Amino acid sequence: MTDSSQVGTGKELNWRAFGPGILMASAAIGGSHLISSTQAGALYGWQLAIMIILANLFKYPFYRFGTQYAYSTGNSLVVGYAKKSRAYLWVFFVLCIISGVISTGAVALLCAVILGHMLPFELGTLTLSAIVMVSSWVLLVAGHYKLLDNVTKWIIVALTVATLAAVAVAVGKPSVMQPDFIETSPWNLAALGFIIALMGWMPAPLEFSAITSVWTAKKIHTDHTSRYQGMVDFNVGYMTSAILALFFLALGVLVQYGSGKEIAMQGGAYVGQLIQMYTQTIGEWSRLLVTFIAFLCMYGTVITCIDGYGRTNAESLSLIKTGDTSMTENYVKIWTTLTAIAGYVLIAFFLGQMAALLKFAMISAFVTAPIFAYLNYSLIKSENQLSAFMKWFAIVGIAFLSGFTLLFLLQFFGLIT
Repeated sequence: MTDSSQVGTGKELNWRAFGPGILMASAAIGGSHLISSTQAGALYGWQLAIMIILANLFKYPFYRFGTQYAYSTGNSLVVGYAKKSRAYLWVFFVLCIISGVISTGAVALLCAVILGHMLPFELGTLTLSAIVMVSSWVLLVAGHYKLLDNVTKWIIVALTVATLAAVAVAVGKPSVMQPDFIETSPWNLAALGFIIALMGWMPAPLEFSAITSVWTAKKIHTDHTSRYQGMVDFNVGYMTSAILALFFLALGVLVQYGSGKEIAMQGGAYVGQLIQMYTQTIGEWSRLLVTFIAFLCMYGTVITCIDGYGRTNAESLSLIKTGDTSMTENYVKIWTTLTAIAGYVLIAFFLGQMAALLKFAMISAFVTAPIFAYLNYSLIKSENQLSAFMKWFAIVGIAFLSGFTLLFLLQFFGLIT
């Protein structure tokens, strides 16, 4: 007799086998895709496609390590950090708390702005943000992981279909590029901040590798998925996010690049332009539908951020206090609540400065990426779970992330101009 809670063994795949990889995709397809990728296409055409591809390529091994470690040991990367060194665990814990507040606040603020476009009446940004935060918190406290696991799959499917349809229609329309348009090059230091922000959340902040491993360990214990199922889920989620980033870039290229229209760089203002892009290509009838799907996308990102950072910080604290994960579930509600509250406080502090908050969140995610990359690499290497190819792939990835981080910091502190 087979346990009815199982989703199959070996190489059997079904809808229930998917979970953590799709959750990661839901978290990824937020500000980086809806805003940065589309703006990149609108401002620079296809030129920055290479940076989107490289960011996804060189972050891949560090995300993969999270799923790989969970299926090899049954534990998350956070447990691995604790086993390797308390210093590793503390570094991760502190960075994760800071990143959690910044990322959650940024995506919730963007979600609130999209919600404002949906409603037939006006509400203040703080009120809309409170609605987003409180409803997300209630859903998580009421349903926890299983609800999150089920809902996000449908959000990703809906957004993928809408985006592919919009790009397909846009391809068949005449070019919007004006005859006298002069292309702007992104290959200069003036555009470095934009490129770093674009790559910071591409596909997501790198600490989500550890968060994904926490979800994966939970999935293994609840649905008894096999390593094969888990790796397929991870790769499908990762590739979906990477490919959709290029489709969002294409939408910006096809609908805005060279049109002569001013590109709004403020996150809130650009939301309106983004919705207009879809309606211009698919049709005015789709405005409410597209806005709703965009809202669902960002709402899914908010939920995954609150749950992911909350659950991961809870596991970190349990390991710090007891040396194991026995107290994790006791701390989850506390950390979920703290993440939501702290994110809302950040919104209140940055009210009216959404563009600054989003850019700060994305840039800080990239600057800390080499640290998370090294943590993952050193852990997997110490567990002897690295092939020769993946070892060099990871080393090149760390060099790529570190090189761009160093270049940005040198510019930030005025050492190069």
